[in-house]
Amino acid sequence: MSSIKIGSNEPEIPKKWYSILSDLPKPLPPPVDPAIKAPGPGIAPKVFAKTVLGQEFTKDRWITIPEEVRDVYRIWRPTPMIRAFRLEKALKTPAKIFYKYEGVNPPGSHKPNTAVPQAYYNMKEGVERLTTETGAGQWGSALVFGGMLFGLKSTVYMVRVSYDQKPYRKSLMQLWGGDVYPSPSQQTETGRKLLEEDANNPGSLGIAISEAVEDALVNDDANYTIGSVFNHVLLHQTVIGLEAQEQLKTAEEYPDIVVGCIGGGSSFSGLFWPFYYDRVSKKAPKNTRFIAVEPTACPSITKGTYTYDHGDTARLTPLFKMHTLGHEFIPPPIHAGGLRYHGKAPTLCLLAQEKEVETRAYNQIEVFDAARQFAQSETIVPAPEPAHAIKGAIDEAIRCRETGEEKTILFLLCGHGYFDMQAYNDFLSGVLLPYEYPEAKIRKAVNKLRQLYPWVEKLPF
Repeated sequence: MSSIKIGSNEPEIPKKWYSILSDLPKPLPPPVDPAIKAPGPGIAPKVFAKTVLGQEFTKDRWITIPEEVRDVYRIWRPTPMIRAFRLEKALKTPAKIFYKYEGVNPPGSHKPNTAVPQAYYNMKEGVERLTTETGAGQWGSALVFGGMLFGLKSTVYMVRVSYDQKPYRKSLMQLWGGDVYPSPSQQTETGRKLLEEDANNPGSLGIAISEAVEDALVNDDANYTIGSVFNHVLLHQTVIGLEAQEQLKTAEEYPDIVVGCIGGGSSFSGLFWPFYYDRVSKKAPKNTRFIAVEPTACPSITKGTYTYDHGDTARLTPLFKMHTLGHEFIPPPIHAGGLRYHGKAPTLCLLAQEKEVETRAYNQIEVFDAARQFAQSETIVPAPEPAHAIKGAIDEAIRCRETGEEKTILFLLCGHGYFDMQAYNDFLSGVLLPYEYPEAKIRKAVNKLRQLYPWVEKLPF
């Protein structure tokens, strides 16, 4: 039997986003301004749209989606919910496997769900240009796409190794009118300093964030935008989970397991937050497990330390409490560029600490093996990032085969891989390596962080 799209009557596009802040098991530790060694937003009010900052700290559960944003969402939303019959058959599993597919919009990933509202709010506040960073290019292309629709210019700092690995993402951004620079670049003081130290610096998301933030700080025409980690980004992504709930209702299903990949945490949070709300509001018919998957090359939660750290390499941002590998982290050049970040969303880290979310890590060889199996059964070529979620879902389905349990598994296919064919070529040619980030480097980074801010672990939150 072939895979099928679930629901002949598609659900209405959600009218509100869900914010998890009021429903966390304990209060989220606040950002800390290192200049005063106390809670404070630091430079955030200087570089973010006011409405976006309001959403970052809101205690409201439900945030109305502007009609202008919903009108753009209609280009691709609602996105398909698909039951993977072919994959189930290939795995010989009694489990039911569903996936929510976010690769059907023009940029090809979940990222426009937040790029569009961020561009809209900045346009309403009179901003002329947006700056941002991007790893693999999904976020950068989504931001340029959103800015184009609301008449804004966009400047994107793309991690150098991805800039070289994925030239067509760069071309897509340029086609939509964006300016794209390999990071570290000659455009900022941060970039120039790093290139003086190492002309072959491969870049990192932390470096690219520093450049984009610096650009917004020194230029009055620009505001900074971010594609993951922050609370407002994650709440924008809940259109995914809210739609998924309604689509599964038409199939009379509810997930036992929800799986997603995590780089900063936005796509996975967008999927599981509404199901988490079902749990805390006592509406959930099942005790659903939430499983977050990251690469062994960047194991922020599975091996990192839960402490306060900067979100960027140049230490321009305030400190956030999160699992971290250290803000000076330079990742190996794995192809899942969207997962190469030293930290994670503070909300996700808190939930992992409280055992509300399970985490696991896979190397890129086993991830690409899972992607191949998925492509041969479901026919879609997944991006390397959600291939981590596919691996997690396959492992759970195999476990069901071994135990005979008939569980319902939901995972997020947050983007297609048609701009990632060089990665697949490397995999098929046998040149990919199963990177494991060394424990010694993690200890060194954390020790340096403690030397830099010896007072940080004494904070009472």
